[in-house]
Amino acid sequence: IAAMWTALLIVHGLLAVALLGAITHQACSACLPARKPATNFQERFRAVGGGGYVDAIIVLYILTFVLGAIIYPEYRVSIRVVVEQMEAWAENGAFELKEHFAAVGMAMLPAYRHFWRQPSADYTRARNAVTAMLALIVWWNFLTGHIINNIRGFGA
Repeated sequence: IAAMWTALLIVHGLLAVALLGAITHQACSACLPARKPATNFQERFRAVGGGGYVDAIIVLYILTFVLGAIIYPEYRVSIRVVVEQMEAWAENGAFELKEHFAAVGMAMLPAYRHFWRQPSADYTRARNAVTAMLALIVWWNFLTGHIINNIRGFGA
């Protein structure tokens, strides 16, 4: 059964990596648009059409969230106890924030989709703000998950 939890954690991590790449690419293109013509890697990275990432980001976020929710009870029973016994309070607290941030990000998805689906320049600031917040949530959750896994991973 430990192999099953490990497999689920790996799939969760792979989804998270895909989400991290997509939201980072989109956030850079929205918040730091490239000058034209894009001549180097950094400018080409930022020159993509961010609107093309919306559906993929939403699907990846939901899948990552749901898989994390499936894995969560095993974390709560097997790993959190060990992290508390190690008195890793900051790391445990960071993971607690991860849970809340994930829920906030899920609640932001309808607004995120709305602002990206409206071509109006009136929504540029709101679109950039929502995208940047979602990117920060994804980065926080990704890094926090890795830290906890490095402290005490599944099957260890």
